[in-house]
Amino acid sequence: MNVRTELPTIPFIDLAAQRRRLGSAIDNAVMKVVNSAQFILGPEVREFEAQLAAFAGVKHAVSCASGTDALVLPLRAMGIGPGDAVICPSFTFCATAEVVALVGATPVYVDVDPVTFNMNPGHIAGAVETARELGLKPKGVIPVDLFGQAAEHGPIAAAAKAHDLFIIDDAAQGFGATYNNRRIGSFGHVTATSFFPAKPLGCYGDGGAVLTDDDTLADLMRSIRVHGMGGDRYDNVRLGLTSRLDTVQAAVLIEKLRIFPDEIEARDRIARRYNDALRDVVTVPVVPAGMSSVWAQYTIRLKPGKRDAFAAALKADGVPTAIYYPIPLHRQQAYKQYPVGKGGVAVSEALAQEVISLPMHAYLDEPTQDRIIDSVRRALKAG
Repeated sequence: MNVRTELPTIPFIDLAAQRRRLGSAIDNAVMKVVNSAQFILGPEVREFEAQLAAFAGVKHAVSCASGTDALVLPLRAMGIGPGDAVICPSFTFCATAEVVALVGATPVYVDVDPVTFNMNPGHIAGAVETARELGLKPKGVIPVDLFGQAAEHGPIAAAAKAHDLFIIDDAAQGFGATYNNRRIGSFGHVTATSFFPAKPLGCYGDGGAVLTDDDTLADLMRSIRVHGMGGDRYDNVRLGLTSRLDTVQAAVLIEKLRIFPDEIEARDRIARRYNDALRDVVTVPVVPAGMSSVWAQYTIRLKPGKRDAFAAALKADGVPTAIYYPIPLHRQQAYKQYPVGKGGVAVSEALAQEVISLPMHAYLDEPTQDRIIDSVRRALKAG
């Protein structure tokens, strides 16, 4: 009788491996903040902001408390509110539409491309038309660099210019990627990113940042993140938030940013290895020419009706999977009352039923990846 040896479960994202690599550098950075007792907007925050802006090739990086706040800050700075419409994809994490609703405006959903899973620029005009028919003022568009890959920023910028829309690039998953050989961060009016621990560049808690070349917007966002302060913290000249990046998190991020380029290269190598091993049995991700991905997720697309059995087979092998995202925004309880632009969201509907993500991080070694690949191939053959 053959007895199968049970293998340990593979981490979906192995943050501990990165922690081991950074070792005492993180410990020393954190203890320096602890010993200085400058926990809020200490010197490490300013240092990290300067380094982040330089990395992205922009003038300003305004750090804040989360990736969600990084989207709220520019909306508040631009005065977006009731009666305004902001266009966003339906196939994304809820925060993209959540922030629009939080400031009192209306998200209008558009579909995504079936290959890249990113916003379809050809649907922006239809969403503008839908908004106007509903008596709304189309003000902006929030493309998402989904799963680590840059959106179609050229066509999106052209469509936005044609309809006088601002652009907030939601790069919570895509910071570090490139479009036309230019790093994410300088597309649109502002770029928002997240430092949630599972992100390619993550801290040890919540954190975010907004990047821009606009001096006025940067100053407004710095004010809004500290209760709308003016000349000092008791001179409140506008409504604001409490949304500061903790100094400890900035210290952690300084150390992580040092190794980020190397990690991006490792992620790309791992993704290419997945593609080479799986493209003959499943629909693998495609990165168009002139772009790069930071592979926040490695997401494949299965045939309809196959996903549950596939996930169960991999789980039995100790291989975790995740589904991003099982319910598109236009069908979620909190967001389904908002309009869908002309052109519909058929691709978003299909992707929600067919996508599934495999383990991906910069420290995924080849033997472990081979185990994942073998499990995927056996599950697909059995299915």
